[in-house]
Amino acid sequence: MQITLGNPASAPQPLSPYYSQVARVEHADGSALLFISGQIAEGATLAEQSRGIFETIAALLEAHGATLADIINIRTYLTDMDGLPEYAAVRQEFLTTTPPTSMTFEAPRLFHPQAQIEIEAIAALPPTH
Repeated sequence: MQITLGNPASAPQPLSPYYSQVARVEHADGSALLFISGQIAEGATLAEQSRGIFETIAALLEAHGATLADIINIRTYLTDMDGLPEYAAVRQEFLTTTPPTSMTFEAPRLFHPQAQIEIEAIAALPPTH
């Protein structure tokens, strides 16, 4: 097993230098798991922030040869659970295949004061031959 941590140059860079956006865990058969750190995005509305986050996650996955369809688990943190329908509508725009396992949690505060939402994800890549 090989573990690589990093911030792909082709994706938006993290807001802080104190964490890696992606941990890639490669197995001997060539399969891999990608652990995407919690992502936030700018925007005045929850929908704008949600779209920005999914676009960043898509770019992080693409940098590793994956797509949003490879996500197997997603964790969402909302500062107000009343925004769940608005977030769910955006999520359905981006996650169009079988839904991944999921957890949504209300958190009173997130990393950035204006953040209304933060999303982290895990993706699975099949073996390469």
